[in-house]
Amino acid sequence: MKYITRTIWILSVVSLLTDTASEMLYPIMPIYLKTIGFSILLIGILEGVAEATAGLSKGYFGKLSDISGRRVPFVQIGYAFSTISKPIMAIFTYPLWIFFARTIDRFGKGIRTGARDAILSDEATPQTKGKVFGFHRSMDTLGAVIGPSLALLYLYYYPQDYKTLFFIAFIPGLFAVLTSLYLKDKKAVEHKTRVSTPFFSFLKYWKISPTEYRKVVIGLLVFTLFNSSDVFLLLQAKQSGLDDTMVIGVYIFYNLIYALFAFPIGVLADNVGLKTILIIGLAFFATVYFGMAVNTNLYFFFGLFFLYGIYASATEGISKAWISNITDKKDTATAIGTFSGLQSICTMLASSLTGLIWYQFNATVAFMTTATVTLFVMVYFLTIPKPTIIINDTNQ
Repeated sequence: MKYITRTIWILSVVSLLTDTASEMLYPIMPIYLKTIGFSILLIGILEGVAEATAGLSKGYFGKLSDISGRRVPFVQIGYAFSTISKPIMAIFTYPLWIFFARTIDRFGKGIRTGARDAILSDEATPQTKGKVFGFHRSMDTLGAVIGPSLALLYLYYYPQDYKTLFFIAFIPGLFAVLTSLYLKDKKAVEHKTRVSTPFFSFLKYWKISPTEYRKVVIGLLVFTLFNSSDVFLLLQAKQSGLDDTMVIGVYIFYNLIYALFAFPIGVLADNVGLKTILIIGLAFFATVYFGMAVNTNLYFFFGLFFLYGIYASATEGISKAWISNITDKKDTATAIGTFSGLQSICTMLASSLTGLIWYQFNATVAFMTTATVTLFVMVYFLTIPKPTIIINDTNQ
C-alpha cells in the first residue's frame, strides 16, 4: 500500500464524505421529484442537463487547471459548490429552482474532476494507475454505501420526510470541504502570463491529442450515448414492486459491491491490462440491461445490481487510468476533462432519449436498446491494439 500516498488518502476521504452527502439523496431523488410533480420525461431531461453541465465544465476547468499549473483550488471550490446545493433543493421546490440547484451541484463536480484526477495521476506511475484510481473509486463509492444507509435509517423513523434529508446531507458535505483544506499543490506555481481561455477551448485538444486517445474516447462515447442515468434502473425496480426501502436497499447493495471490488479490480487491471478489464466490465453491463428488460422477479434485482457493481468497478476508474496512461502528463486534466465533457453531452442525450423511449414505448425497449449497442462497443474495443503507455516523468 506504499503507493497510496497522503494526498491520495486525503482526496479519497474528501470523495467519501461528498459521496455520502450526494448518495444520501440520489436513491430518493426520483421518488422526491415525482412527489413534487416531475414526470418520467422531465426527470430524464433534468438528469441529462445536470450531467451535461458537469461535463462541459469538466473540460473547461480541466484545461484551466493545466494552463495555470494548479490543482488544489479547483478541487476545493468544486466540493464547496456541491455542498451548498443540497439545502437549496429542499428550500425551493419549483421546477426551475430544482434545475438550478441540481446544476450547481454538477457544476461543482465539473470544477473539481479534471484537477482531482490529474492529482491522482501525478501521484501514481503508469504501472500503478489501476490501483490508485481503483482505491479512490473504492473510497468514493463507500460513501455511496454510507449515504443511502443513513437515508434508509432516517426514512424508517420518518417515512416520506424527504426534505429533511437534504439538510442532513449538508453536514458530511461541509466536512468534505474542511478536509480538502489539507490538500497542497506539490510545488509553488511560477507566475504565468494570463492566457485567454474560452469556455469551449478545451475541445481544441481533440485535434492535437494522440490517435490512441481518440480511438478509446470514441468507443467510450458511443457506449455513453446509450447509457442513461442510474435513476432509470431505480425506477424500474420501483415500478416492478419494490417499496422505497427496498429500492434504497438494492442501491446500497450495488454500491457496496462497487466499493469492495473497485480496488482489487484495479490491482488486477495493472496485471492483465486496462483494456481487458474494461471489456469484461462492459460484458457485465450488457448482461444487467438485458436482465432489466425481462426481469419480473423482485429478488433477482439483487443479482443484477451485484453484476452492475462489478461493471462499475471495472470501468469507471479503469477508463480514466487508461486515458491518463496514453496522454502527456502536462495535458492530463485537459484530456480527462475533454473526455468527460463529451461524455456528459452523450449522457444528456442518453438520459433524455431513454426517458422518451420509456415514455413512448416501455422500459423493455429502452433497456434492450442499450444492451445491444454495448455488445457492438465491446467488439470495437477488441479491435484497438494494446495500449501504448506514454512515460512522461520518471519521477512521477
